[in-house]
Amino acid sequence: MAKLSDRVIAALQRDISQGAFKVGEKIPPEPELMERYQVGRSTVREAVKTLAISGVLRVQQGDGTYVHKKTQRETLSEQLRRSDAVEINEVRTLLETEIVRRAALHRTEDDLQRIRQWLDKREKAISQSQVKECVDADIQFHLAIADAASNKVMAELYKSFTVVIRDFFRQRDAGSVKWFAASHPLHEALYMAISRKQQQRAASITKEILQNNN
Repeated sequence: MAKLSDRVIAALQRDISQGAFKVGEKIPPEPELMERYQVGRSTVREAVKTLAISGVLRVQQGDGTYVHKKTQRETLSEQLRRSDAVEINEVRTLLETEIVRRAALHRTEDDLQRIRQWLDKREKAISQSQVKECVDADIQFHLAIADAASNKVMAELYKSFTVVIRDFFRQRDAGSVKWFAASHPLHEALYMAISRKQQQRAASITKEILQNNN
């Protein structure tokens, strides 16, 4: 789950990028920011300090804090990193189940070959206890499925999620491939469902994979 200060940082950046707080203007004092973002004083101070270090804000002792430069709009991947894990998983479930349904409907033989290639690499990495290679192969396997869905927007959305998926694997696995090994039969079953154009089965397997990740 994202820290409260991270959420305030994101909210401040959004307000600056949308013009609520303009470059050269003083931002509201701490009590107003606390009320605006519904957080405590220490959280506001941490967020302001972080943005001051990054150069977005400028703190003038005895005067206040000013917007020094306009923030660049965050990428979707950056926004996801600040989001709640439960909400992310809900959106992933909606997105990935639709992706596999479409992949089962639209996949070509070339698509199946690419999906199979990454599935085999995933299995090899498991057998050799190579965690990094497992992570890479797992993500590429699902990206290949997203490409097979024949919808560029869906594929790009899934690519944005790979940042938080990598973060999740890094926190969960801690040098072990046991989770990848446990879920590999489901990944094999997913490949077979897509190859046989079994849309509903592919969606059900995907939900089971995501539930087992929790």
